[in-house]
Amino acid sequence: MKAVLDVLRAAVADYCAAESIEFDPAAIQIEPPRDPKFGDFATNCVLQIASRAKRKPRDVAGAVVERVLRATDGQGSVIAKAEIAGPGFINFTIDPRVWIRALEAVDREGEQYGWSRAERPERVQIEFVSANPTGPLHVGHGRNAVVGDVCARLLEMTGHTVEREFYVNDAGKQIMTLGASVVARMREARGEAGTFPEDGYPGQYVKEIAARLVAEGVLPSDEPAAVRAIALRAADVLKAVQKKDLDDLNVRFDVWFSETPLHEGGAVAATIDDMTARGHIYDADGARWFRSTAFGDEKDRVVVRSNGEKTYFAADMAYHRNKFVERGFARVMNVWGADHHGYIPRMKAIVSALGKPADALEIVLVQFVNLTGGRMGKRTGNMVTLREVIDEVGRDAARFFFLLRSYNTTLEFDLDLAKRESSDNPVYYVQYGHARIASLIAKAAEKGFSPPHFDAHFADVLSLPEEVSIAKKLQEFPEVVRTAAALREPHRIPFYLMDIVGAFHAYYTKYKHDEKVVSDDREKTNARLFLLNVLRHVLANGLAVVGVAAPEKM
Repeated sequence: MKAVLDVLRAAVADYCAAESIEFDPAAIQIEPPRDPKFGDFATNCVLQIASRAKRKPRDVAGAVVERVLRATDGQGSVIAKAEIAGPGFINFTIDPRVWIRALEAVDREGEQYGWSRAERPERVQIEFVSANPTGPLHVGHGRNAVVGDVCARLLEMTGHTVEREFYVNDAGKQIMTLGASVVARMREARGEAGTFPEDGYPGQYVKEIAARLVAEGVLPSDEPAAVRAIALRAADVLKAVQKKDLDDLNVRFDVWFSETPLHEGGAVAATIDDMTARGHIYDADGARWFRSTAFGDEKDRVVVRSNGEKTYFAADMAYHRNKFVERGFARVMNVWGADHHGYIPRMKAIVSALGKPADALEIVLVQFVNLTGGRMGKRTGNMVTLREVIDEVGRDAARFFFLLRSYNTTLEFDLDLAKRESSDNPVYYVQYGHARIASLIAKAAEKGFSPPHFDAHFADVLSLPEEVSIAKKLQEFPEVVRTAAALREPHRIPFYLMDIVGAFHAYYTKYKHDEKVVSDDREKTNARLFLLNVLRHVLANGLAVVGVAAPEKM
């Protein structure tokens, strides 16, 4: 809390000046102690000062605490108690009424509570999912989609301008393989002899696309131009399926960027020419090479093979030149699968060669998903599609569960748990908390009560420890959002929601008979309805960040 930090820094500055000690009070930080019984905030700054002053830490702590208490005496300070602990830690306990008074900001800001303005707002592009248009999205794509989407929401909440992009790989070998697979199935559908490609796509969806094309009168052909035309028709069908799945997962994109125009429009060739002029591309062994070792990569990378064919890496180079140079993004975030780890150094090398800071490109690697339970969790060897997961557990559960672990760890997704209507199910637990509050407010309305706006008098009424604890947790939300955005850790939001809903459920269960929300005591009723209403705001705001509904009834 800023008020505590300001008082502490002033006390330290005064002590250091009196003792001629060089120490910058701006470096002081406070944080909650591990055990709440030690107060609300703690600092170890005295240990640093004592080592410079060659004094006993507890003596220095005593002098600082004396100044803190002197500065706050009789002024209605937020600090109720400042104590020395251990070798020289200072623990601060806040006047409980301060936490209630601070709820005025939650009430005032409403749906905007938790939003902030970055000191240096950036124009950020987040590219995520970017699945090949050769088949349906699988469960791993779903986790990637939710991580990318929530990172984008968090950056927007903290003042950045964000553009979401899906890169469509529709120009590589995989597209021609898709075309050959469809052609083979078209021949089967027509009763003709043919051989299915050894590396072809065997899914049922290929047969369905082939049947559709045959019904439309399209003839199978092995001519490269015809195969590509059929492949692009098939890719359009599959892109539509992918878009529908993402829409149903509540994931949207501002741009669907096709790789094909990079080649046909000359961007790949122009990028190679530009990099050559910069001295980053050289010729050797009949091929053309990007000098990525100059930027920390383990080896140089081929951009044009000896047969004149441009590599996929050349397209990557052109694509990122398009992002940074042509579209002018200050920061680019690529959300990729964990199997792309080896690509990071070469991608950073591209950015450096373009004259941009290497850290302007962030790579977020999303680990794998293991499904357990349910119908799909019992499969062996077959890909589980995102559509199957959405149909099995629903959009809200899918999104919430994809965020229940940091994306850099493997996720165990329990399908049976995700469907369970009990407090064991994290998303049900949080949504039920919101619905329970809505129900309490609705019942209060039947008795003529409605949640009031903030009144300073509530600080004297909301005195139960659980009420103060909830108020304290509510004020953590903006910082949780800022931290989740800065560290690119979207899992922090559902964890916060589970924590504060847990505090509410415990409070409600403990006092539902003796200290009811709605009672004959009008003063307490109004204060508690106010508390529940601001809690409802924060739950709704947090669920909105996660992209999950905040139901009024369950």
